[in-house]
Amino acid sequence: MRKPSRFRLPSRSRTLSRSRTLSRTWSLSLAAAVLLAGSGSALAGTGTGGSGSGGSSTADTVAARSGSSTAAKPTIVLVHGAFADSSGWSAEITAFQKKGYRVLAVANPLRGVASDSAYLDSFLKTVDGPVVLVGHSYAGFLISAAARKNPQVKALVYVAAYIPKAGESPADLTYRDPGSLLTGTNLVTRAAPGGVTDISINPATFGEVYAGGLSRRETAVAAVTQRPITAAALGEATTVDPPASVPKWEIVALDDHAIPPKTQFFMADRAGARVTTTHSGHDVPAARPEVVTDVVLKAARSIR
Repeated sequence: MRKPSRFRLPSRSRTLSRSRTLSRTWSLSLAAAVLLAGSGSALAGTGTGGSGSGGSSTADTVAARSGSSTAAKPTIVLVHGAFADSSGWSAEITAFQKKGYRVLAVANPLRGVASDSAYLDSFLKTVDGPVVLVGHSYAGFLISAAARKNPQVKALVYVAAYIPKAGESPADLTYRDPGSLLTGTNLVTRAAPGGVTDISINPATFGEVYAGGLSRRETAVAAVTQRPITAAALGEATTVDPPASVPKWEIVALDDHAIPPKTQFFMADRAGARVTTTHSGHDVPAARPEVVTDVVLKAARSIR
C-alpha cells in the first residue's frame, strides 16, 4: 500500500479550465481527486467490499414487494457511488418495499464514467414501466447520462451527488470550491491488473472525510468494506448534459467534506433541481435514510 502525494487544490481565483487541467494531470499522476462515494455497504456497515479490480464485484440486488398496488407505481432504481455497494441503501429499500414499490439496486462497477454509464443504460433496458432513478455522489454522472437514453426515466434524485454538464469530470466539480478533504494522505492508491490504479479513502480518516453522521462502530466497518474507484474515472469528463425535461431533486449534505456543500448548491441551481438540505456528512444514504426516503417518495408521487 502506498499513499499518494498531496494534491494541490485550486485556489478561489483559478478558473474552471484550470481545474480541468489539474484533474487530467491528477488522473495521470494518480495523485488526487477522488470521486465520492456511493453509499454502499461501507456506509451501512453491513455489506462486503469488493476488490474493485474489474467489472462489477457486487451482484445486483433486486428487491421487489409483491402486491396488486405495485404495478401502478414506478420502479425505484438506486445507484451507489464509490467506496460502497448496493447494501448501503438497505434502510431505504425496506421503506420503499413497505410502501409497495418495486426496488432495484444496481452494482456500480466504478471503472469509468463512460463504461459505468453504459452498464447502467443496459440495466435500465431490462426494466419495464416508469423509473425514478436515484444516484449518490459519483453516480450522479451515471444517472444523468443514462436518463438521456432511457425515456422511461421520469424523475432523477441526486443524493449529495454530482449534477454535471458536458465536459466536466468528478475531479473538476470536487475541487471547484474549497472544502473537499479528498486530497493527499486521505487517499490511498493500489495497483490493479491491466495498469489500473484504484483509489480508496484512508481508513484512518474515513469518518472525517466520508462517513460523518455514522456511529463509531459503523464507521469502522465502512472504512474496511469500502470499494475503490479507478483514478481514471475521477478525471474522466462526461459528454452529455442531464436531460432538461426530466424533473430533478437534489439532497444537499450541509456537513459534507467530500463534495463541498457550496458546489452541491451550485449544481442544483444550475440544473433547476428542487433542493432539500440535511445535516450530514457525505454518506447521506446511510446517515440520513429517512431524508432520502422522503425525497424519493415525493419524486415517485410526482409521476402521473
